[in-house]
Amino acid sequence: MTLNLKFRGAILVAVAITGLVALAAPARADQCDDIAKQLASGIDKLKVNFKAANIIYLTHPAAKELSLGCRAQGQNYANELYAKGERKPTPQFYDLVASASAIIFTLPKDDTATGASRCLKRMGLLRGDKVVMRYKRLNMECTRTKTEAAIAITRPKDE
Repeated sequence: MTLNLKFRGAILVAVAITGLVALAAPARADQCDDIAKQLASGIDKLKVNFKAANIIYLTHPAAKELSLGCRAQGQNYANELYAKGERKPTPQFYDLVASASAIIFTLPKDDTATGASRCLKRMGLLRGDKVVMRYKRLNMECTRTKTEAAIAITRPKDE
């Protein structure tokens, strides 16, 4: 009988210790969700819509489409910012892209503004409707159609 009580006591102590360890361990949210919250708090009028398959869709008055992509299995980039606006981007669009990429990639806003404006302004008669460039360790791909211009900014995993 005493052996049975000692065994029960040991089990209760083990369960109590396991419960305390589980409570002490911090719950980690997804890094992509954390970045989306930083974007929403750091940029006026930006709202987080929903998340689907490692992409968080965002809305802002200066952009037609705006999304934050996070790395999934087998992709060679860590995060991606995709923004689509008018064919001739407005200063508010440039500011939005610069602010968002500065928060996502932890670079100064001036550097990201310079890279985004260079990429978007290079599209034209001589260079065509698709421009791929690299600026401050960021890969930028700008495309345009007859009505829209878009920019995708990524940073490779190894940088």
